[in-house]
Amino acid sequence: MTLIVDDAGSGDLLYGVVVGAYHEPTGEFKYDLIDVRFYQDIFREKEYLQESSRVVSKLVSKFNLAPEEEIHICQGCIFDVAAEELQKVYGESRVKRIRVIGETQRLVEISYLDEIRNLGYEPLAEREEKRGKSFFHMMRWLKNNPEMLQYAKTGWPRLKNYQMFKQFQAPQAFNAVCSECGAECEVPFKPKADKPVYCQKCWLNHKPQRKGNAVKH
Repeated sequence: MTLIVDDAGSGDLLYGVVVGAYHEPTGEFKYDLIDVRFYQDIFREKEYLQESSRVVSKLVSKFNLAPEEEIHICQGCIFDVAAEELQKVYGESRVKRIRVIGETQRLVEISYLDEIRNLGYEPLAEREEKRGKSFFHMMRWLKNNPEMLQYAKTGWPRLKNYQMFKQFQAPQAFNAVCSECGAECEVPFKPKADKPVYCQKCWLNHKPQRKGNAVKH
């Protein structure tokens, strides 16, 4: 007897992520969502891993599992924290990472497709076989419906090369110590040991002066 946990939508541009749990003995299926905001301006913090753990724990608690029942959870990295937390609660012998196929995968995928259809988007029929084509199909839909960008995973770094997503891309920041005043600061480049780094205040003292245009006679 097994409860199987899987996800759908984590690699798709549109909407958040559906996390579903399927109980094989009873055929019972439940799902919840990792909100798309975890894939937007806070994506770099990877808080979606903690949210995934919270969602999974909540789902599992809804099933009346017998003491000997195992919990099988997808191998995807989105469940790394969730699997560790489940093992603490249910024991390592009961919680196993697997490659999910079959009925669980089908039900979770259907749930994700229902969610994005509710936005007005009609997915490609062959999206599973042609992921690249599906990605650009979603992108074209967003381009034609810019008001729906609020439902896109705009925090993905790989989107920085596309004009329509640049407004959502925050520049990468690196921690540093100012070479002049010694204060901790952030700079938009990776510091090098052989070159000085200045905080915003001290940079004003070292910023190159612009030369005026020469006057021709």
